[in-house]
Amino acid sequence: MADLSRRNLLRWTAMAPLAGATMAVAGKVGKPLVEPTVSDLARQRLQQLHLPNVPLVTHEGKKVMFYDDLIQGKVVTLNFFFAKCDEVCPLVTANLAKVQKLLGADLGTKLFMYSFTLKPEEDDVDAIRRYREMHHARPGWTFLTGKLEDLEKIRKGIGFTYPDPKIDGDKTQHIGNVRYGNEPLMLWGSCPGMARTQFVAESISWMIRPEGNSGPGAL
Repeated sequence: MADLSRRNLLRWTAMAPLAGATMAVAGKVGKPLVEPTVSDLARQRLQQLHLPNVPLVTHEGKKVMFYDDLIQGKVVTLNFFFAKCDEVCPLVTANLAKVQKLLGADLGTKLFMYSFTLKPEEDDVDAIRRYREMHHARPGWTFLTGKLEDLEKIRKGIGFTYPDPKIDGDKTQHIGNVRYGNEPLMLWGSCPGMARTQFVAESISWMIRPEGNSGPGAL
C-alpha cells in the first residue's frame, strides 16, 4: 500500500471553506438576480475538477449519479476495492467494517460510506453484493459498480493515482487509502485504510463535527 502523493494530499487538504464571502443581489426591480458567492463558485469548481457526476449502480441494483446522489450535501467516505483481491482490499474492507461500528448511529444518517470497484468487468451487482455481505456492512455503507471509464474518472478525480502510468494501471498496486469529506463545507482529507481503527473513525468524525468534535469516533 502506498500513501497519496504529496501533491494530491496538499491539494485536497487545502480545500477548506472560504470565509467572509457575501451574497450580492442585483437586477431589475421585481426581478432580483442572486449572484453566486465566492464559496458557491469554489464548490462548483471543486465538483467539476474532482467529483465527476457519472452514473453508477449500487449493490442493490439501483442506478445513481456520483455527485448528485452520493456526494452533494453529505459527509462521506470513499475507497476502492475489487472482490477477487488477495492483498490490500480485504484488509482495508475488514478494517472499515470495524470503523462502521465505532461510528454508531452516525452511519447512514450524518455520514455515508461508499466503496467502488476497480474491476467492474468482474464485479457486477451480484459480486459486490456478496462482497458487502461477507464483510457485514451495515445500512449507510454502499458498494458500487459501473463502467470502467466512469470509475476511473472518480479514482483520478479524488487523487488515488500513481505518477508512474505502469504502476497506476496495475490494479494490484492500487492505493489502499480512504478519502473522507464534508462536501458542503469543502473539507476533505484522507488516511491509510489499514491505519488504527480508532484513528480512522476519529478522522472521519471530524468531518461530521468540524466545529468541535465529540461522538462515537472521537476516541
